[in-house]
Amino acid sequence: MPRRSRAVDAGSGNVFADLGYADAKERTLKVQLAMEVNRLLKARGTTQAETAAALGILQPHVSDLGRYRLDRFSVERLMGFLVALGRDVEIRISARPGRATRAGVRVSHAS
Repeated sequence: MPRRSRAVDAGSGNVFADLGYADAKERTLKVQLAMEVNRLLKARGTTQAETAAALGILQPHVSDLGRYRLDRFSVERLMGFLVALGRDVEIRISARPGRATRAGVRVSHAS
């Protein structure tokens, strides 16, 4: 049987942009922040009820957060969760070093 060739489109590096979301950058930032929140929660090993109390949210919302259902969470709220978990959140604004570099928002983890 002859093999069929398939056309493959290269991704942009942002799955939300590739899917056509107008707010792709915000969605990406929310996922990055939620990943850090979930990493900290996993390290703590607390129950969803304990986590809900620590973050000031309802237990079903903890479940949503753990499953990355982030529609109910703003970027600011996710940053507030990080602060509640004992982390500092720093926003740094800087000039791009050159024309070739793409501007964007990054979340970096510092121990």
